[in-house]
Amino acid sequence: MVQYRDRINPKADVDELHSELIFADLEQVMTRIEKLEKSTQKPTKTRDAELRELAMMQRVKDALEKEHPVSGAIQNEEERGIAGSFGFLTLKPVIVVVNVGEDDVAKPAPFNHEHARATIALAAEIEAEISQLEESDRPTFLADLGLAEPARTRLITTCYEAVGLLSFLTCGEDEVRAWTIFKDTEAVEAAGKIHSDIQRGFIRAETVAFDDLKSAGDMRAAKAANKVRLEPKHYIVKDGDIINFRFNV
Repeated sequence: MVQYRDRINPKADVDELHSELIFADLEQVMTRIEKLEKSTQKPTKTRDAELRELAMMQRVKDALEKEHPVSGAIQNEEERGIAGSFGFLTLKPVIVVVNVGEDDVAKPAPFNHEHARATIALAAEIEAEISQLEESDRPTFLADLGLAEPARTRLITTCYEAVGLLSFLTCGEDEVRAWTIFKDTEAVEAAGKIHSDIQRGFIRAETVAFDDLKSAGDMRAAKAANKVRLEPKHYIVKDGDIINFRFNV
């Protein structure tokens, strides 16, 4: 937590950081607008595209001058692609993490920032203690604090959601592995995450949800309970899916 002028005020610190990000993006936008205004005065092959970009940049400038992030001014995928090429800081999702005392660790975050996807409260010292405990001792320790899970679990989940990611699992006799993909990824594309040959020769995705496998106890019991499915290539992979890809090359 930043201490500024003998002040400890996390909300003010976040506001200050947000303003700095706004100014950095605004400087970049102003430079780009100036360049586009000059280039669009000439009849070129790219003039129409540049005029669309200029309109977008002017809208983004208006938003930034009102201290709103770039993300709120983007209207379509073309504009998202243009904005992404500039690496605007306020185009990125923001998650605020507030370090609190032990007495507040089970309480809601002390504030919510209007431009943040989420605000998470955690006690860094307690999180460090949890990480050093044996796995079997953690539930009791957490229960004594009034917590269902470590804050790091909530933070990881929130970060995944903010950037549109999920994980599916593959498992064998000697290894269980998680693979990170974007939401709305089809099974055939997920197969390519493991190996291009699996994607090329994709036949079916033998799939079971993690919770269903956990309840059943093992894969044989899950199959007996009709919890294992054979999904086609256009199946949208879900978070926590355990998949065995059938393929032939």
